[in-house]
Amino acid sequence: PASFSPKSAKMTRTPLSPERIANRFHSTPMATPRIAIAAFMLESNAHSPVATREEFAANYLSWGGEALADLSSDHPVGPVTLSGFVDGMDATGAWTPVPLLGTAVGASGPIDHAFFLEVADGIASRLEAAMPVDGVFLALHGAAIGTGQVDPDGVILERVRSLVGPSVPVLATLDLHANVSRRMVENASVLVAYRTNPHVDMAERGGECARLMREILAGAKPEAAFVKLPMIPPSVTQNTKSGPYADIIAYGQSKIDARVMNVSVVSGFSLGDTPKNGMSVVVTTRGDAALAEALAKDIARRCWDDRHRYVPRLTSLEDATRMALACGRDAAKPALLFADVADNPGGGGRGNTVWILEAFHKAGVEGALLGIFFDPALAAEAHALGAGASFHARFNRDESHPLSGRFQAEAVVEGLHDGNVVGRRGIAAGHTIVLGPMALVRVGGIRVVVVSVRQQCKDTAMFEVFGIDIAAARSVIVKSRGHFRAAFDLLFTDERIVEVDVPGLTTPVLSRVPYRDVPRPVFPLDDGFDWAP
Repeated sequence: PASFSPKSAKMTRTPLSPERIANRFHSTPMATPRIAIAAFMLESNAHSPVATREEFAANYLSWGGEALADLSSDHPVGPVTLSGFVDGMDATGAWTPVPLLGTAVGASGPIDHAFFLEVADGIASRLEAAMPVDGVFLALHGAAIGTGQVDPDGVILERVRSLVGPSVPVLATLDLHANVSRRMVENASVLVAYRTNPHVDMAERGGECARLMREILAGAKPEAAFVKLPMIPPSVTQNTKSGPYADIIAYGQSKIDARVMNVSVVSGFSLGDTPKNGMSVVVTTRGDAALAEALAKDIARRCWDDRHRYVPRLTSLEDATRMALACGRDAAKPALLFADVADNPGGGGRGNTVWILEAFHKAGVEGALLGIFFDPALAAEAHALGAGASFHARFNRDESHPLSGRFQAEAVVEGLHDGNVVGRRGIAAGHTIVLGPMALVRVGGIRVVVVSVRQQCKDTAMFEVFGIDIAAARSVIVKSRGHFRAAFDLLFTDERIVEVDVPGLTTPVLSRVPYRDVPRPVFPLDDGFDWAP
């Protein structure tokens, strides 16, 4: 099922005692493989504010043994792929983890160059000090760009490869929104991309890397081929439940056999604005370079031939407002979920545009929920006032980005929370989501969940921590492009989800994106040209 996540099984596992942690991570016999593990996860929207060290630290920044303790907890904060790899290695034999550095943040802007150097140097220096190792696993996103570096993921892979040499396996997981470069492919033994969107297979892909690591250590010789397409699929067309992307993923997986290790069809991150932009196909075989190349070309050609199926279908704000009004006035109508796809923090949005909130409030929409709205100042004010307080709420008083907008209304503080939320379903099931101080604020007929750490609305728990019965709402507005589907699917079927066309940093209407650095020609920005892999 689309909502299933292997990490959910972790929620009931027996907690590890300090002694078991010590045995698990530090007392493995030296005859077993020593595998260095690290994480660097950032999806960079070129037009969003710079991703700083402070933003990474507020989400996940861990050195050495700290990462191991987190991975052993009931509800880890670190990347799901990293947990999946550790669990996969544990399940397949003895090994010695060598933790380097782990850091991750939700989609943001380009990474600050000084902090990127801290990350790259930290991984490299710790790896060098730990040598020799028998393998390296990296939990990457693959769509990072930097203020001083166009290909941070490629740089990290290249530095790791330069230290361990050509024969040590270096495996990495990638988000299926990665913008893959040839540097990344050439410096990895195997790149394993997610196959689901929403991403409910992250733990499985980490586990796949563990199995492939064991196989390579036993003598398998991976051969990879890489094809980059001149095609940028809009974000809302990349659902893997059905549609063109689901079809090409399924076709690629149908080619897995005794000769083919992995097929990754990577849609790319449309808002990267980088020379790496574009859909990618990476095929890895067991020692057969010709087969890898032929299969990669075949899949890429099929992608290209299907390009005109990747068309966004959005609903105007005016029509969405009329629909929400009707839901609030007539309890017999099925409730609707409105996705603010242009302000998706999971794609670098600020998570605070006011356009839907303002329109629904002005029209008098009743019975609505909105989450999650990123406004640390508003959350802090609500905490200072306390639950039950009435006040004049000023949304985005400290926000300067012109697409965010500002909104004011009389409000009531209906609830407060510390912001440590355990994911219940979907892509973060069983993992801790850090949101900072949270507040439930009611403005008219709309209750708004306000947070202090920017995240997309990817789990029903973000509402439920306030005791909200989401099923009782008449309208639900989520700041998310698509990952909400894996958590809210029991409440809203596809025909009751409305993708709203409003301004924002993550608009799927690519003609509105101020591109500068994507390779041209590229579909759909350009049409009327042909291409062959």
